[in-house]
Parts: sequence; C-alpha cells; structure tokens
Amino acid sequence: MKKYLKTAGSDLPSAIVVLLVALPLCLGIALGSQAPLFSGIIAGIVGGIVIGTLSGSHLSVSGPAAGLTVIVASAILKLPTFEAFLLSVVIAGVLQLLLGFLKAGILGDYVPNSVIKGMLAAIGIILILKQFPHLVGYDKDFVGDESFATGDENTFTGLFHAFSYFSQGAVVIGGISLLILIFWEQGFMKKQKLVKYIPGPLVVVIVGVWINELLKQSYPAIALGNTHLVTLPIAANAHELWSFVRFPDLHHINNPLVWSTAVTLAIVASLETLLGIEAIDKLDIYKRVTPTNRELKAQGMGNIVSGMLGGLPLTSVIVRSSANFSSGAKTKMSTIYHGIMLFVCVAFIPAVLNMIPLSALAAILIFTGYKLAKIPLIREFYNKGWDQFVPFVVTIIAILFTDLLIGIVIGLIVGLFYMVRSNFRSSVLVVNDSNRYLVRLRKDVSFLNKPIVKRKLEEVPENSYVLIDATRADFIDKDVIDVVNEFLQHANLKNIRVEVKKSLHKPMHLLFNTPKTVDELTLEPA
Repeated sequence: MKKYLKTAGSDLPSAIVVLLVALPLCLGIALGSQAPLFSGIIAGIVGGIVIGTLSGSHLSVSGPAAGLTVIVASAILKLPTFEAFLLSVVIAGVLQLLLGFLKAGILGDYVPNSVIKGMLAAIGIILILKQFPHLVGYDKDFVGDESFATGDENTFTGLFHAFSYFSQGAVVIGGISLLILIFWEQGFMKKQKLVKYIPGPLVVVIVGVWINELLKQSYPAIALGNTHLVTLPIAANAHELWSFVRFPDLHHINNPLVWSTAVTLAIVASLETLLGIEAIDKLDIYKRVTPTNRELKAQGMGNIVSGMLGGLPLTSVIVRSSANFSSGAKTKMSTIYHGIMLFVCVAFIPAVLNMIPLSALAAILIFTGYKLAKIPLIREFYNKGWDQFVPFVVTIIAILFTDLLIGIVIGLIVGLFYMVRSNFRSSVLVVNDSNRYLVRLRKDVSFLNKPIVKRKLEEVPENSYVLIDATRADFIDKDVIDVVNEFLQHANLKNIRVEVKKSLHKPMHLLFNTPKTVDELTLEPA
C-alpha cells in the first residue's frame, strides 16, 4: 500500500484522464451494441475495479470493447431477452477462467513486434479519423466505433459528410480543446508547480463545458444541444439507480445460442485482451511483463461479475490503456481509481457529466491517437528493414479497412511469410572459390529449402571439390537428406569429390558411411 501511495501523484491524474476517455466510450459502445446504455457504464466500473484489482498489469485498462459490438449486437438481436445475453457473458467469463488455468495466455507471445506496433499505430489513425466528425459536430456514428464500415457509411465517407454537417459551436470547442492539449504538453507547462498535477484533458472538459454554457447565453443559435453532449441515464435516487441493474436469466441455460455466443465472446475477448496486453507492455517505459494467464483469469472474473450485474462483456482496451500510459500512470491503482470515480460520478453527478460536449472528448481521443501514430514510429520500422516494415504497414492498412482481429491475422500471415523467408535464406549458405565449393546447412533446414539445395548442388561443375558442412544444423528435413543422397550417388560421374562434415553432439545428427561414390545419408536420434 505504501508503494501505491508514493505513486498517487501520478496515478490519480491519470485516472481522471482515463475516466474522461472511458465515459463516452462506455456509452457509445453500449449504443452501438444496441444494449441498455447503463450496461456500458456497469462494464466500465467492473473493468476498472474488479479486473484492475485482480490483473497483474500495471497500465492496462479494461472495459467494453468496440471490437465486440458486432458480436454483441447480433447476439442481443437473436437471443430471446437481454437477460439471456447476460447469461452468455457469465458463461464466457467461466470459459476465460478455464483458459487461464489451461495456460492459454502463451498465445500472445507469438505475435511479432512489428504487428503489435502496427496495431497501435492503426488504432491511433482510427481514433483520428473516427473522432474528427465528432470534433466538428457530426455525431451520426457512435463514439468509440472502430470498424471500417457501419451501416451505409464507412470511415472515409463519414469524414466527407462531416464537412457538410459541422456545427459552429462544436468546431469552436473542439479547436480550442486541441490547442489546450497541445499547449499543456509543452515542457514549460509541465514544470509549473501549480499545474503539474492537473491533467490537460480535465482542463479541456471544464473549458468545453464553460464555452458551451457561455454560447447558450450569448449565442444560443450555435450552442450545442443534447445530441452533441454526453447522454448519461440519470437516477433520481438510489432505488432508481439500482433499477438500472439487470440480472442473467438461468432459464435460458439450455439454449444452444446462449452457449455459442458465450464461446464466441470468450475466444474473441481473450484474443483482444492478449493483444492489448502485449501492446501496452511494449509502451511501458519500465518494460514490465504482464502475466498473461493471470490476466485471462482476471478477465474471466470481470466478465462473470459484469454479466451478473447487467454489464457488457469486457476486454483489455488499447485506447484506454494508451491514454492511461500517456497521462503518466505508474501502477494499476490508476485503473482502480478510474473505476471508483466512474461509479461516484454516475451515482452523484450525472447531470454535470451530461454537460460535457462530445467535441471536447473527441479532441482528447484525437490527441491520444496522435501519440500512438507518430511519424517517427513509421520511420523507425522503415529503418529496420523490409522484413519489419512490410508487416507493420500491412497490419495498419488491414486494420483500417477491416477490424482489429482480422487486421491482426493478416499482419501475422505477412509476418510469418517474412520469418519463413528469412529462415529460408539463412538456412543454406553456398560459397565458392574457383572450383572449390562450400555448402553449409544451418539452423533448421526444412523441405522449403529443398529447391535451393538441389539447384546449388546440380550447378557444381565437373572436376570440383564440394564440402557439405552439416555441423551447424539443428534439424534437416528428410526431403533435403534425399537430395543430398542423390547428389552423392552421381557426383562421381562428373568427377566431383565430396567431403561431408557432421556433428555427433546434436539431438538429431547426420551419419555417413564412406562419402566416396555411393553415400547413405540418414537421420537418427542421438
């Protein structure tokens, strides 16, 4: 506890920033999922307090995720009642617990760094593109949407339409909000004792509310109405607040659709969580490593609690996590604080929250997106070479035009191609000096290397000497062994003298009889 008190000066301001980011996202994702608005708030509170407490991550923030909106909306439409859907969420949480105990968290370790960084950059670009319409007052799409196409509109048509439907009041508030954030990030402001611990997004929200109230009095024609403000359900008393809570209906336990929805939610939410954890660990300046199996268990418990109270399914959310990191959080107490603050604000000051302009919150999200997709990041991967740059760029483009999971899968395929290509090129080395040839087999020589081994051996001219060095090979595929065998059998016809070097100190090694005319090449366990 003493450790967390020491970092409160960083964690509390960060929690306020995450609260301001999470609030519209919770409401927007609930709206996009066609679920009760308060279900998004419940999920945000549970994600902050329950998962924040159980998780081993220092910076990750969990909540309702945009990547699940299509699954959730489809399930709510097909299931008999919303309470039946909540039962699916609870079952999904139990399945995630099982995945944690089965140590499925190791899957996240197989995602290449180029794909992870590409995912972060893509999320940043999506935030900028998707939030710009909200910045200028075009709020047709729900806040927090990350998919390329929604209904009859996609990311780019939404941008074009925004210029035709922009609101003067939103433009004024959004523009001033962006200027404040840019100014607040300057080193001069950070050195001032009076404002050092005041987060810029909080200033943006306060100024945005003040400007809109001023416009209502002086220029009511351009002031923002309720459709351009946060819309939070308001409870008159504790009893009415409790009425927002819904409970799962166990009568639907035998419905196959409940179970298929639960399995889908468990798999997709777990994958998004593992990707989010890998991404935020890359951002962490201390490079702390999150225990992934513990994270799956924490997510499972979070989804069980969220489903029991009427909340949406949860995952680790990159947008909130990156906002948490960029605002200076040090420990997971920031996540927990934000969950507590969200509950307090919803319970006691919902009317105040409903005065916040969406354009001010859009400015915060756009600035967060800029931090994720800075130009130096693209330059960094370009300098690393094509094997890093291409998967990075492909992941960005794929996520922009599809969604997070599909884009990641495409990025993984491209990354796998470059990995195989790299191994293919480095596994076989052929050099020559006049008529003396060295064929060195290194690392894992798979069947994919068969064509190059065969071609290089057949290109050796008559009256040459060939040294086949297999001492550095950890594994040689039997197809490659057959190719070498065939070469050894007919090399004497071209008067080629062959010598083979082997190692008997590997778990799998090459054994030769007499490499003169006909040589037998076999693999045997040590």
